[in-house]
Amino acid sequence: MPRPRALPAIAVLATAAILGTTAQAAHAATPPGATLPATVAPDTETPALVDDVADPADATVAPDKAAKSHLASHKDRYKIGDPAGTLTTASVETEGERETVRLNQKYKGLPVFGAQYVVRTEKAAGKRTVTGTSGTYFTNLDVDTAATPIPTAVAVSRAVDEVRRSLNPGAAVVAGAAKADLTGTDQGLLVMPTGTGVLARRVLVKGRDAVDGRPVLRDVYVGATTGVTLLSVSRIKSFAADQKPGTAPQAAKTSGTTSTGTASVAGQGTTLHGATVSLPLVRSDSGSYLMKDLTRTVPITTWDARGRDYYDLMGGAWPEGLAPFASPSTTLGADLTDAGAVDAAWDAAKVVDWYKQKLGRDSLDDAGMPVDSIVGITYGGSPWVNAYWDGTRMVYGSGDAEYLPLSADPDVVGHEMTHGVVEHTAGLVYAGQPGALNEAIADYFGNAIDVDASGTPMSDPQASLLGGDLCRTLAPAQCALRDLDDGATTADFQHLIDTPSMDDGGVHLNSTIVSGALWDLRQALGTTVADKIVYRALTDYLTPMSDFVDARDAVLASAKSFRLPKGDLKVVQRAFDSRGITAKWEENLYGKGTEVLIDRLNTGMYADMRASTAGGWFAVPRADANRTEPTSIWVGRTNGKGTPYRISPDDGSVNSFPHTDGKRVVWLSVTLNPDSPTYETNRILSAPIGGGPVKELYSSPYRVDGLGFDGDIVAWSQYDPEQGYLDVVRYLRGTSKTVHTLAHPDWLGSATAPSVENGRISYVRYENFTEPDANGVYWSLGVEVYDVKTGRTAYAGGDRGAERMSYPDLSATGVAWMTDRDYGTIVNGEWTKGAYYDSVRLYDFATRTSHLLFEENSPQAIRTVTVALSDTTLTVTEEAPVSAWLETGGYPNNVLNPKLKQYTFQGRYLGPASCSPGAQMYATAGKGREVVYMDSSASGFGLAHATGAKSCK
Repeated sequence: MPRPRALPAIAVLATAAILGTTAQAAHAATPPGATLPATVAPDTETPALVDDVADPADATVAPDKAAKSHLASHKDRYKIGDPAGTLTTASVETEGERETVRLNQKYKGLPVFGAQYVVRTEKAAGKRTVTGTSGTYFTNLDVDTAATPIPTAVAVSRAVDEVRRSLNPGAAVVAGAAKADLTGTDQGLLVMPTGTGVLARRVLVKGRDAVDGRPVLRDVYVGATTGVTLLSVSRIKSFAADQKPGTAPQAAKTSGTTSTGTASVAGQGTTLHGATVSLPLVRSDSGSYLMKDLTRTVPITTWDARGRDYYDLMGGAWPEGLAPFASPSTTLGADLTDAGAVDAAWDAAKVVDWYKQKLGRDSLDDAGMPVDSIVGITYGGSPWVNAYWDGTRMVYGSGDAEYLPLSADPDVVGHEMTHGVVEHTAGLVYAGQPGALNEAIADYFGNAIDVDASGTPMSDPQASLLGGDLCRTLAPAQCALRDLDDGATTADFQHLIDTPSMDDGGVHLNSTIVSGALWDLRQALGTTVADKIVYRALTDYLTPMSDFVDARDAVLASAKSFRLPKGDLKVVQRAFDSRGITAKWEENLYGKGTEVLIDRLNTGMYADMRASTAGGWFAVPRADANRTEPTSIWVGRTNGKGTPYRISPDDGSVNSFPHTDGKRVVWLSVTLNPDSPTYETNRILSAPIGGGPVKELYSSPYRVDGLGFDGDIVAWSQYDPEQGYLDVVRYLRGTSKTVHTLAHPDWLGSATAPSVENGRISYVRYENFTEPDANGVYWSLGVEVYDVKTGRTAYAGGDRGAERMSYPDLSATGVAWMTDRDYGTIVNGEWTKGAYYDSVRLYDFATRTSHLLFEENSPQAIRTVTVALSDTTLTVTEEAPVSAWLETGGYPNNVLNPKLKQYTFQGRYLGPASCSPGAQMYATAGKGREVVYMDSSASGFGLAHATGAKSCK
């Protein structure tokens, strides 16, 4: 019978609140003028699952009309007041007597993100019976859809900026970053079901990351009246969380053949594993033979993309001249084998046949859609070890010196094609738990197809490996990218936000928790029974926002629909129980952390949302629990005593970059302003930390993107069209309203990311040179320190050709920062170590020397995100070493969960700052080893406090 929905479907969102949570916001003791965050309304009264019913329905009308009529006649059960007016038919699928109707929710004519309800019926002997329902329908929406939205161009700009900074979190400067590499296109208005609902605009952002060239194709949801980013979802569903490092580019070759043909002929080729296989081909008008299979009801084409970069395929583009692989004879040559074309064609046909023969499915959409495989894609002209489904086709990377082309393993091909099946059925949102569930189902069927086609027993230890057949020299277990028998449970669940750098909320890293349970079912119940159960759960029960517990319930309900005996149903329950996927786990999913000072920040882990601490106080940005309002500034005690409270006014402004000296708080406030040339006003505000009048220190229509404060000095970096459209650093001192600009007459570049401490201002200098150096480099990144009292500037150090730098952190004794000057350089056919590591540079005021603590090409190199500096200790937000990534043959637990590591100024390791299980980022140093930091394991992620730890178990 009904299972109510009481928890979020998407576990963690990038810059959004937890979508649809029912938890209450933290209450605060508010000083005069402050207000509490809105109480979180229950997201829905509609049950997430109704099963074991047999209600009669009208058999004389279409299935979708009968489904809506059923919902209308049972308002007491479903709480859907006007099914005919608020539900539109998404699809109707029939299988024998079974009918599955998917209905999308609309609110005042606008689509509601992720809201879909399924009605299952059976029709036989002229009678129709409703057997159950499932999904999400939001009953408590109350949105002013007629509200005046901000200009579309502003929303698009906000969306593009959100993606840009999410690609390189913590980077103050990206050298040579061409902003045109990312573009946004308006996709219309909708309602985001956060709390009582938010009017939002969907923006499609596409292009590539300016630093590493990775492809970008994301739907970004922006508050239509506030400009606040609510959610960012990737359309690219890749096999791995990121590319495996390549070691040697392969020879590029492009067919150039554009002729077509329709006459099928028999051909043959050799796979990369040495098997001779028969392949249907098409004789072209020019006499060559094209890799097009027209012998099935589903046309299968294998496209030659050797020498092409995946950026060429963005936005669904078909590059000019792209054509099917071609051969002068019906016996395909070794070049087509080496490219992975033979494997791609052979494996795609096996996947199509498997779905048809075992599950009765006609192609990915169950309506005979063409299957297109694009093979041989490179990464900026270099090897690429990954594959993805982009919504219309499969794209396979070239492979490298160790990894074969990605089409060489049937489970990879089955995985990517199953993403297409998921998209045309449940449509699971590719973020957080729904995204991990999307990956889990793709893994399950990809592996199922592979072991069935190869005749591998389920008991074989290699049966559970994904990508195990891609190795050239290593054993399968060494190069497999995932293992469904890895034993992952909810205890291993990684609390990640859904940004590109965080695996979109752990879609790959958390996937084997569910796919492992499904694989256990296949081992226990047998291949045929398990496959049908999982497939029916996907096609008939799951909906876009289904989470792990929804998957458990869906699989169990699907098993019941096949009338399995009680013993088998207990097997299903045990499979999920053994992985910890229970309602109790989900109820306690959030709230962990180490000395959590304030939770549910709901802002995203970005540098402008970093906390400040001084004098036993902290200041941090925080959004309201429903994410209906922009971020505000909250303050509290670092000892955890008292209740945090909001200090910024409730005026609709977006607040960020807070700084406190323990007496007052200074922060940036951005307000929408139709009379401004930029449609916004940037204000630097100040208020006593205990509450009181808010003072405006500075105002400008132009973007402020960095802020520092200490004592009587407030410094900021600002885009200034009057300074050659560059960023400049400015400051105020004491009560004077005179604005000072730090500049040099020989500057040809920008200055940004200021930090203030003890009368000094540090900042990043980005300089363009009129002439390149011997290596052809035109730019330099470095840090300078300006002494306000003496007016002198000291060059703290830098690296010509550096491509990224973190925000420098300044203390009374020095300044430190991360720098990356070697992002993907190939030397003698191999990637340099620095391609995956970063340098940390520190300038010591006492000795006036600058030195690299961790040089990125040295054995001591570390993977750095940001740094924090006290007078004695360097705290580094550090990712797992690449060696751990490679040695595990994939992605070990916490590989994308950055941790805080602490070092002396000489680089000696002191230990971790905290033992929190989540992502630890954007630390701010107090005294000694004391830090406050953003912690993803706290509820909605939060601010935590730590004083250093010797070790963590």
